[in-house]
Amino acid sequence: MQKILLMLLMLGMTFVVAEDLKPWTATLNNLTTFEKHVLIDKGTERAFSGKYVHTKDDGIYTCKVCGNPLYKSTDKFDSHCGWPSFDDAILGAIKEVPDPDGRRIEIVCANCGAHMGHVFKGEGLTAKNVRHCVNSVSLNFQKKKAQTTTLKKAYFAGGCFWGVEYYLEKIEGVKEVTSGFMGGHLKNPGYYDVVRKNTGHLETVEVVYDPAKVSYETLAKTFFEIHDPTQVDGQGPDIGSQYLSAIFISSKKERETIERLIKVLERKGFKIATKVRNKAPFYRAEEYHQDYYEHKGTTPYCHRRVKRF
Repeated sequence: MQKILLMLLMLGMTFVVAEDLKPWTATLNNLTTFEKHVLIDKGTERAFSGKYVHTKDDGIYTCKVCGNPLYKSTDKFDSHCGWPSFDDAILGAIKEVPDPDGRRIEIVCANCGAHMGHVFKGEGLTAKNVRHCVNSVSLNFQKKKAQTTTLKKAYFAGGCFWGVEYYLEKIEGVKEVTSGFMGGHLKNPGYYDVVRKNTGHLETVEVVYDPAKVSYETLAKTFFEIHDPTQVDGQGPDIGSQYLSAIFISSKKERETIERLIKVLERKGFKIATKVRNKAPFYRAEEYHQDYYEHKGTTPYCHRRVKRF
């Protein structure tokens, strides 16, 4: 008699689930026989056979039938049980119902009623003391898209590019600093062209940075503090037009930032010699100029940090 009642109960629950799933008939028709066996007939996949057992990517696990978000990857943990395990579900996404076996608690999608697995409590596996044991076949996984940040470039001329490069590349968020030349009339100049042929170029550094981690204003402030922006004929002992102080701007916003910082310095009594010029073609200097102080193992001779802001 107990067996007959149990069979009737299971048939009744299957009918209820089938009714709940009617709105997703088209999706159900595309499921495999085994997927239907688990999602509708409440079957179970073999331990360690599911595709999401060892998945560690960031993202959201959704119901394979209705697409409702069920679990966050941050709540997934390795329980070594052979099925994907979560110690929490997205609020309101999972419904707990007594299992027909009279011992376990079944978990189903609260939106469509599709079978997910079972929940176990009091095992002490995580601080939340809960384990949602879920069939991989009941889930889809939406991997979190990596955030892509568009890197930007900034250009500063403050005397010998070795020293400017040395300080700017130490800023968190700066990806690369390259020593080179900008502002002259000769294409692809070399170092000795700039020094001996009056090409009009300034020794300039190209700063590639992540605007999500460091602002253009921070770069500019640092630039004003690592060289003397009041010197009119060069920088320190390096005298000549190629060593003049200048900032090459790429946008109206950059110009506004620089002009505002210059006004701040002028109010503090500094007579700023730094020129604000439009960006021009940048030419990379010879390889022996790149990361000069890093390779030499010394520090700049005419640049040092002086707080001005």
